[in-house]
Amino acid sequence: MVKAIFPGSFDPPTNGHLNVIERARRIYNEVFVVVATNSEKKTMFTPEERYDMLCEMVKDWKNVSVRLCDTLVVEYAKQVGASVLIRGLRNIDDFSYEFDLSMMNKTLNPDVETVFMPTDPKYFVLRSSAIKELAAYGGDISSMVPGVVAEAVKKKFSSGIR
Repeated sequence: MVKAIFPGSFDPPTNGHLNVIERARRIYNEVFVVVATNSEKKTMFTPEERYDMLCEMVKDWKNVSVRLCDTLVVEYAKQVGASVLIRGLRNIDDFSYEFDLSMMNKTLNPDVETVFMPTDPKYFVLRSSAIKELAAYGGDISSMVPGVVAEAVKKKFSSGIR
């Protein structure tokens, strides 16, 4: 049984993230979507809000679960018995960053393999930061994020969060 983890900040989760999760769940027996909590990083949503949105997004997939994590990803992989770390890629810049990170992770835990999964082409321009910026100016993000996320983003901006 091969377990995989797909970590990220998911602030907010996008259709690109969902695409990677959906494809990974068809390959691996169990997929843990790991919401990384980093108190140093400024985020729009709390870790719990991101967790709740992702749980709603994957609720129909029995082999996918969402977890919060405030440790190194490779340490978390060891805790849950995962041998694969999935990293979504949109472009060569993502690859360069993720490749360097995978080398560090391999040093920290040689038992965990990193698998790079490019997003489907229709999602390659979806960056959480660009989605937040578009939403801040009243742009329509409904084609970029699941409905639960679009509503949460709209609610944040209507409450004065910038």
